[in-house]
Amino acid sequence: MVARASKICVLTGAGISTDSGIPDFRGPDGLWTRDPEAEKYSSIEHYMGDAALRVRAWQFRLSNPALQAKPNLGHVSLVGLERSGKLLLLVTQNIDGLHLVAGTSHKKLEEVHGNIREAMCTSCDWRGAMNETLDRVRGGETDPACMECGAILKSATVFFGQSLDPVRVQNAFQAAETCDLLLCLGTTLAVYPVAEMVPIALGQGTRVMILNAEETQFDASAYVVRGSLSKLLPEILGDLSEC
Repeated sequence: MVARASKICVLTGAGISTDSGIPDFRGPDGLWTRDPEAEKYSSIEHYMGDAALRVRAWQFRLSNPALQAKPNLGHVSLVGLERSGKLLLLVTQNIDGLHLVAGTSHKKLEEVHGNIREAMCTSCDWRGAMNETLDRVRGGETDPACMECGAILKSATVFFGQSLDPVRVQNAFQAAETCDLLLCLGTTLAVYPVAEMVPIALGQGTRVMILNAEETQFDASAYVVRGSLSKLLPEILGDLSEC
């Protein structure tokens, strides 16, 4: 399927990052399962309205495993897919930034839920490296404010209560409509609107391959493989120079 395809669209979810040591949010060992309070850190209403919660959120970010994680062979294999010329677009629901760290280019990537490795102002257009803001927290600022306008800072991710960037979503849908193979990697395909990429592709008669540890609602319409993505992707994508 990969050999025959020339315009491959990829959708990734939390499952591609578990081998990098990042737990999911709601699974048995998920971040929010172990610490239900942590879910409020991603609620724009709670975050903006509760200064004490922001203080705890910044302390949580200091030890967030996603900021310490490194890409695994699954991420690296997708960089190889891009270099082969077959990658149309990589759409990720993840906020860990590992696709960029691995080497996927900005022009081929849509991070529809944002990137935790950046900090942003909630008022002006300022953005900067998260680690630089965390250095301020380590230096004693419990709730660092924007140095440009003094407003509240947050991670550059889409919080509950905020809307996704419609341009990013539209780019994802367009890629699903025009690709000749859709790879869904480590995603339950239960989070919308991004999960709509699958019926869009199927509606065009495009083949869909799902690599996920759990069943999804679209398994009956796709080619399904179970297993670790850091092991499967190097095998499946392999030496693309032969394709």
